Amino acid sequence: MIRYIRRAAALCLLLLVALLVNAARVQIIESSSLDKNPANRRLAIARYDEPRGDILVGGKPVTGSKDTGQQLRYERTYTQGPMYAPVTGYASQTYGTTLVENAEDGVLTGTAAMLAPLPFWNDISRIQQPGGDVVTTIRPSMQRAAFDGLGGKRGAVAALEPSTGKILVLVSSPSYDPGLLSGTGPPVKTEWARLNASGSQPMLNRAIRQTYPPGSAFKIVTAAAALDAGVVTDIDAPSGAPDPYVLPGTRTTLPNATDGCGDASLAYAIQWSCNTVMAHLGVKVGLAGMLDTVGRFGFNDRRLRIPSGVAVSNFDRHMTVDQLALSSIGQFDTTATPLQMAMVSAAVANGGDLKRPYLVNRVTRSDGRTVARNYPQSYQQAMNPATAQQLQRMMVQAVEEGTGENAAIEGATVGGKTGTAQHGLDNTGRPYAWFISWAQAADAGQPAVAVAVVVEEDVSADRGEISGGGSAAPIARAVMEAALRH
Repeated sequence: MIRYIRRAAALCLLLLVALLVNAARVQIIESSSLDKNPANRRLAIARYDEPRGDILVGGKPVTGSKDTGQQLRYERTYTQGPMYAPVTGYASQTYGTTLVENAEDGVLTGTAAMLAPLPFWNDISRIQQPGGDVVTTIRPSMQRAAFDGLGGKRGAVAALEPSTGKILVLVSSPSYDPGLLSGTGPPVKTEWARLNASGSQPMLNRAIRQTYPPGSAFKIVTAAAALDAGVVTDIDAPSGAPDPYVLPGTRTTLPNATDGCGDASLAYAIQWSCNTVMAHLGVKVGLAGMLDTVGRFGFNDRRLRIPSGVAVSNFDRHMTVDQLALSSIGQFDTTATPLQMAMVSAAVANGGDLKRPYLVNRVTRSDGRTVARNYPQSYQQAMNPATAQQLQRMMVQAVEEGTGENAAIEGATVGGKTGTAQHGLDNTGRPYAWFISWAQAADAGQPAVAVAVVVEEDVSADRGEISGGGSAAPIARAVMEAALRH
């Protein structure tokens, strides 16, 4: 009898061990896959059971949370949603998160380890901290000036503080209201479908996720390469560039939009945007020299984050000489984001020291205590300081006496460069009007802001009437004026 009791006890013990092993398998080994299972709503319910932390602009939240009383309790809200959508992105119960809402999701939901009072506190206690806040570097008055300046036209504006790399403006137009995507149900799906079907692509962040041919605005990069390489030693001396200029190895003549470009100096070429001079200089610098320079400005960098990912600005690594000539004036396959072109202007304004751009100033707990902060970092020495000084002079001359006169601000020093990029077969594609610039107050020791503006012109527009100075420069001026007032 005792023998049977022992056998039964051993069987029960074996079953108990098997039960414990299975529980451990489920809770430890398979927990991650179960958490990610779409059928598991426990995590979603927990995620939306508490208010989300806020994103702040100018010290004030531009986001919020409302209690819906539903199973997914708290839904995201936005203040001036379309204006700040290129900064915040959206936080949707249906479609996930983008931009800062995505990059700082751990902070905003309270799951980030930095918000815990002690190391590993969240793992041990299983208590979720209240969502933290993300304080951005955006300046409201400048964002408003850029948003109003575009006025719903397709285009984008990016602005930086040259001495720090702080992103002061990120505007993309046309925009959308991210609050309409926050919840669940048919209205959200209808809005999502409408936005994705729109030919104007309102959810495309043109400031950091769209690249454009930079056109003549890129000539600042080519000028930096020519000066750093010693191809140009005197910016006022004749360049030796012929007009007409035949692209090397071809019979194609490169045109100019202005007179006087034959054998013109580098200073004249920047002032009046001579294609022939800049293409000639790019070829003299050579592909290796151009690649070295564009890399120091940020082109071809796949790792740039602000903290959201930024589309790669391209300068081809392998080209024929005629393609290099076109690339040196911002054509062929050369493309850039507005943020990248703001970096070009910022590097010139800051004496060649290009600071790494960043959008998040600091992160705080729900009670306002700072737990992390970003500080200025050098990204690259884009050019020699002496080169930057000469480029500053040429960009100022382009505004005071050249193609950028619409960006001039009384009582301030403004440097700028226009650009008009046409592309497609026989230039039949959508043309782009560019303006990059920087501004310094009369009583300031350094420039306050560097700006890049791109406006996508209508395909049917008269090509002769399209110019960066006419379409983009006034928007840049409004942003610079707001920066100087600040």
